[in-house]
Amino acid sequence: MNLLVATRKGLFVLNQSKIEKPHFLGDPVTAVLREKDDLYAALNLGHFGVKMRRSSNGGATWEEIAVPAYPPQPKAEEKTPWKLVQVWALEADPSGTLWAGTIPGGLFRSRDRGASWTLVESLWQRPERAEWFGGGYEHPGIHSICIDARDHRRITLGISCGGAWQTRDGGETWNIASHGMYAEFMPPERRNDPNIQDPHRIVQCASRPDVFWAQHHNGVFRSTDGSKSWQEVTAVTPSKFGFAVAVHPQDADTAWFVPAVKDECRVPVDGKLVVARTRDAGKSFQALGKGLPQQHAYDLVYRHGLAVDASGKHLALGSTTGGLWISENQGDAWECISTQLPPIYCVRFAD
Repeated sequence: MNLLVATRKGLFVLNQSKIEKPHFLGDPVTAVLREKDDLYAALNLGHFGVKMRRSSNGGATWEEIAVPAYPPQPKAEEKTPWKLVQVWALEADPSGTLWAGTIPGGLFRSRDRGASWTLVESLWQRPERAEWFGGGYEHPGIHSICIDARDHRRITLGISCGGAWQTRDGGETWNIASHGMYAEFMPPERRNDPNIQDPHRIVQCASRPDVFWAQHHNGVFRSTDGSKSWQEVTAVTPSKFGFAVAVHPQDADTAWFVPAVKDECRVPVDGKLVVARTRDAGKSFQALGKGLPQQHAYDLVYRHGLAVDASGKHLALGSTTGGLWISENQGDAWECISTQLPPIYCVRFAD
């Protein structure tokens, strides 16, 4: 079992639960991806900007590759700058095309292993984008890129705060796909507006691609019709607030969440770090805490801090306080790998 752990101070690789030598030590790594024989890492170097790295030998050496770049901004006033702030999501489709979701809300595509990137203008030029706004960050951002296992031209995005958007033709055209979500933070007349929703994370079941799960700022939602509509899941416990979600790749009714106290506090409920699991499509949940800290725990788990492997058996959990846990039985029990890593942004299985 190999695991990639992107943190505020470097990329760590776990091999059979053992932490190997870190890469980019001291540098924030905001996204990571293994695609066939290549490893990709996105770094956010602050004053020096965003950088992209690729390794074709398992991380023995890295080379710098192109960075997604926005075209010159028109003179017309716009609240969102046309400037890359962060690469927030990296995915690859079966054709080998790379997709990058960014802050301030642009989607980029590369067909040459990151040697060049192209802004998906069809989404960027949508008039609805003018209403998107930041959720946590100052500007909107694409954090979820779901590629349909049946047809890689079908891609669904999660945007904070811009709802969900979907293409069925490889990015030529787009439709809003967040009907049924609601935003308590908006005035009543805008509460159900799909274009200003704040899904914290959206995931898609590999074996049943019409089933999506979303951890939203205001609750947990599920779609069974390919994101045409969403229904709220109200049984989640101990809280409906959180950032992370994972879905079993072969069982669309099984999903995991990491509940927290909402908004200003953003810590585990009652100081107990748990993972909430449903096995019946959200009708009921178990709060799983065996092996996780159950008192004075103030770990927050970011959007990409929870992952499930291709078998659906192994889970990984990484927190803002540098805690890293592995479960080999779908969350029934957890093994602590470390409590001393830098704040964890993303965990991904690389097998």
